[in-house]
Amino acid sequence: MKIAVIGAGYVGLTIGAVFAKFGNTVYIVDVDKYKIDMLTAGEVPIFEPGLTEIFQGAIKEKNVSFTTELSSALDNSQFYFIAVGTPQTEEGEFDLSFVKQVAKEIGKELNTLSSNSEHKIIVIKSTVPPGTNRLVKEMISSQITVPNIRFSVVSNPEFLKEGMAIKDFGSPDRIVIGAESEVARDMMEQLYHPFALKRDKIIFMKPINAELTKVIANSCLATKISFINEAANICDAFDGDILEVREGVCSDSRIGWDFYFPSVGYGGSCFPKDIRGLMSISKMRGYYPKILQSVDEVNNVQKLYLAKKIDKFYSDHGGLSGKTIAIWGLSFKPRTDDIRESAAIFTIQHLLSKGAKVRAYDPKAMKNMEKEFGDKVKFCGSKYEATQGADGLALLTEWDTFKAPDFQELKSMLNIAVIFDGRNLYDPGMVKSLGFTYCGIGRG
Repeated sequence: MKIAVIGAGYVGLTIGAVFAKFGNTVYIVDVDKYKIDMLTAGEVPIFEPGLTEIFQGAIKEKNVSFTTELSSALDNSQFYFIAVGTPQTEEGEFDLSFVKQVAKEIGKELNTLSSNSEHKIIVIKSTVPPGTNRLVKEMISSQITVPNIRFSVVSNPEFLKEGMAIKDFGSPDRIVIGAESEVARDMMEQLYHPFALKRDKIIFMKPINAELTKVIANSCLATKISFINEAANICDAFDGDILEVREGVCSDSRIGWDFYFPSVGYGGSCFPKDIRGLMSISKMRGYYPKILQSVDEVNNVQKLYLAKKIDKFYSDHGGLSGKTIAIWGLSFKPRTDDIRESAAIFTIQHLLSKGAKVRAYDPKAMKNMEKEFGDKVKFCGSKYEATQGADGLALLTEWDTFKAPDFQELKSMLNIAVIFDGRNLYDPGMVKSLGFTYCGIGRG
């Protein structure tokens, strides 16, 4: 198959890499020439495990190329994947300006293609609100001025977890395809056949339902996170231990374990944006989602929950002003350099506002966080460098390198032996027995 992927962001690069790995011919298009030059040289502008190696192999096999020229990529392809960004507006809505722009450009290009007789499949991979499929189809059609142009618009949402994206796309739980025409269904089934060799994973539905599936699935997962975080905060109020409570609750097969783990809240580009976008577009239709509103509110509070515990501790130690706090973990989750909506941003902002100094370490996200804070934060070369001379440690991302530190060495480096564990990585009893004060999430 010949595939044009429009947008060299997180989603576009992931799907482009895996399609190329499976032997398809892939053209990745982006307006950012610097990014395209990087990719052509075999360098990937984001961190995602395995992505660089796949691209380097695909370049060697000549299965992938990168360009800023949309026309050449479209002329040589039968599938057009729209994978541009849909950022959140100030009002919480999906910003579809990039999607609309691409739709218009596709419509114009369809007039000029040498292979006008071939049926083209335009696939919306970007996360979009319900109704976008119809909008894209109308915008493409409005630009077509020549006869015999055949195309279909398909909604094919992505379900990628950052840090596990290659596996999620290459070996998915399900492949959701919203298509109205038989030719589009048949062609999409052929395209995804290698992804479903062991069992049928393709679920066909109407485009509007495919669009709703994406945002409702993410809203469901976010709801589970906010619920367990609120439960953890209740445990704190009663000096309970959320991990023991979790074991008793999640052992119920009707409830299960996935996503029920307390923390400093969810972040990234998907959950916050999808929940707020779904709330916004639902309100436009006259429905006000109360549960989703609460999920978002709980998460906003949770991002500062550990910071409030830090405040409380230092109120008995002369206040935060002038204190140095070490931060372990800056990305919103491990195995990514993505800091969007990261709890670390909110925590650091709070600490700085209180007059504290911050020393930080993260295996992958420090360059991105440096763009956010500049020289207001000291970014260190190792986790122990960050703790040297600090007055406490706050752990915000559960990278593997933080899971089993040398606590004796850590204690010798800290001026005040206190750990604020935003991911409940450590055993409170063990840490306290070594002379630390321990503050977790929902652990009394």
